[in-house]
Amino acid sequence: MLKLEACTVYYRKALALDKIAMEVGGDELVSVIGANGAGKSTILKLIVGIVRPREGRVFFDGEMIQGMTPYKIVSKGIALCPEDGGLAPEMTVLENLEMGAYLRRDREKVKLSFEEVFHIFPVLRKRMYQLAGTLSGGERKMLALGRALVFEPRLLMLDEPSQGLAPLVKKEIILQVKQIKARKKLSCILVEQESTFGLKISQRCYVLANGRFVLSGNSEELLKDDSFRHAYMGID
Repeated sequence: MLKLEACTVYYRKALALDKIAMEVGGDELVSVIGANGAGKSTILKLIVGIVRPREGRVFFDGEMIQGMTPYKIVSKGIALCPEDGGLAPEMTVLENLEMGAYLRRDREKVKLSFEEVFHIFPVLRKRMYQLAGTLSGGERKMLALGRALVFEPRLLMLDEPSQGLAPLVKKEIILQVKQIKARKKLSCILVEQESTFGLKISQRCYVLANGRFVLSGNSEELLKDDSFRHAYMGID
């Protein structure tokens, strides 16, 4: 479904990504793990056109999409759930969800999408008319994910969904992402600094360091690899 071919990205003169190549298949959850500042979020921004590659190409469903505006790219069925959630704090939970459906014209089906989000995250129904800025950290993560789901994407990209969450809330987010992926049969890219989280939830994994992929493989196999666990997870 998604393919990056030797993509190089600079922020002015600073090299952010160096000849990045990756693929995401249909109905596949792929994680990208690496330290803070490795370039993980830049990959997602590259895909949706927020940043553009100096070299390389980006394909979605066989169509080259780099160079298109973010609006055009998103309209093809790609949703990004950013690290900070990207919520409008002065708007209610319901209004933020409505923002996620701004490209959809099937209003009756949009209502069903809202109901599905409220079924997945019951707390959001209770907070429907509450301002997003007053939500807890975990609730904001749920709302950001719910807003992305209301769009009915074919490719869902999650940037650090576990960051700053308490362990119990983190487990809840992991469970919900797994269930959403299984039920909706969508493709997903999960960007995570916490390698254990990324590996447990994904089918395949790319390891990013200093703007380059240094390793990739089956997530379950990497979790069992002692040398990988020691080098990239700090586990003996």
